[in-house]
Amino acid sequence: MNADYIIIGAGSAGCAMAYRLSENGKHSVLVIEFGGSDVGPFIQMPAALSYPMNMPLYDWGFQSEPEPQLNNRRLATPRGKVIGGSSSINGMVYVRGHALDYDHWQDVGADGWAYKNVLPYFKRMETWNSAGHGGDPMWRGTDGPLHVTRGPRKNPLFHAFVEAGQQSGYELTDDYNGEKQEGFGPMEQTVYKGRRWSAANAYLRPALKRENCRLVRAFAKRIVIENGRATGVEVINGSKTEVLHANREVIVAASSINSPKLLMLSGIGPAAHLKQHGIDVVADRPGVGQNLQDHLELYIQMASKQPITLYKHWNLFSKAVIGAQWLFFKKGLGASNQFESAAFLRSDPSKTYPDVQYHFLPMAVRYDGKAAAEGHGFQAHVGPMRSPSRGSIQLQSADPLAAPEIRFNYMSTEQDWVDFRRCIRMTREIFAQDAFKPYVKSEIQPGAALQSDEDLDGFIREHAESAYHPCGTCKMGRADDKTAVVDPECRVIGVDGLRVADSSIFPRITNGNLNAPSIMVGEKASDHILGQTPLPPSNAKPWLHTS
Repeated sequence: MNADYIIIGAGSAGCAMAYRLSENGKHSVLVIEFGGSDVGPFIQMPAALSYPMNMPLYDWGFQSEPEPQLNNRRLATPRGKVIGGSSSINGMVYVRGHALDYDHWQDVGADGWAYKNVLPYFKRMETWNSAGHGGDPMWRGTDGPLHVTRGPRKNPLFHAFVEAGQQSGYELTDDYNGEKQEGFGPMEQTVYKGRRWSAANAYLRPALKRENCRLVRAFAKRIVIENGRATGVEVINGSKTEVLHANREVIVAASSINSPKLLMLSGIGPAAHLKQHGIDVVADRPGVGQNLQDHLELYIQMASKQPITLYKHWNLFSKAVIGAQWLFFKKGLGASNQFESAAFLRSDPSKTYPDVQYHFLPMAVRYDGKAAAEGHGFQAHVGPMRSPSRGSIQLQSADPLAAPEIRFNYMSTEQDWVDFRRCIRMTREIFAQDAFKPYVKSEIQPGAALQSDEDLDGFIREHAESAYHPCGTCKMGRADDKTAVVDPECRVIGVDGLRVADSSIFPRITNGNLNAPSIMVGEKASDHILGQTPLPPSNAKPWLHTS
């Protein structure tokens, strides 16, 4: 089997590239995906989001190595093993990131990836359901494949959260994905007509209707490189191994965990590490697998005075009713991810732009559905956005079926602890405002007794969880940067005919959830791959607090 372009991974970026590379009908595209079907209510029903990320059928089941600063806990690192990749198991939260995130990318060597360059691609990829929300076409797209909307915010707690933020002295924003990210306001979600609108629904299914785009269910074993050029992909397909040939290029979009793993298995990475595992070195790139970043978060939970939270539906009968309503009508509580209010705040006036993110949920419960508070409660998910800690992905062995070693080195700098303590104290201040007085009964966690830095540090060690935003392990930069893996056109430095385009190329993590930036990378990379002139830069000027 052969094609002009072979894409490894049908995730957020891979689906977008399948759509764009096959769009003009001139090129054949083959997408390799090991995961199974995304059809079924566990994935397609937004409110069921906690199920797929905890099911081996849909998730690779990765865990970090023991984290020294977090009581040697091994943290779950879910990645989608399914059509649509992690966009089929994530929380469906839609966040582009802050303008200065991308200006920083440009500053550190990702030329052509400043905010003015990426904003046109964010607009191209989305159809923003602006009914009742206002919206400025300078900032938002109206005819892209990815539908973006907002939840109904019927629960009064969503409004209390925003009002309490204003009472605490913070900004408000009508659209954190538009001109102004900073502030409290409504949260956006990739949901369309009551269904999860994953990258598979938005991009891959339309692409596969074309004769020049095909999906191959197989496990990518290694990239075939001949005389310094990627010529194909060796895959395990059932009981046999075969090579799929690329006439033009191979594009790796297998996630920030699997993309560096696949490069190293193919001889691209730190030479000493590859030799340690008996792998012939094709290109000595020390940066492969390095620069691993993530967002950590805490759940600050409050017991509710009033029985108005989602806890009243936390029983089999109510879940069945919600499921039936969604199944037949795609409406009701099942049609939202329940993250309907948010905030992006500066933890200190000296900060140039927001460094803290909030998701608000009208129930006290973990992502995995465990440890639900007994009785009515609600919570704010809060965490710093730009941790200075860095980790790595390394091979455990040369066996392509073996999971890699994932070391985040969470909380490895003093700044991490300072930032997290601030997050807890900021959240307590918000929940203490008048807007929450009719609702707050008591603090479930951390618990009012924990006040000192030492107390809060102990809580952080035991309860901090990944927000599931790993990135940065195939960093984009200038070709003469020894730590870079790909150049600003996503080409792997030192190997012809090979690119990487997914969240692994982020030089630094962006503000917020990573699905939207990952899809944007797929959109922009497609133009580079096709040799097309990038979309004209935007002249829109984002709001900054200094202005």
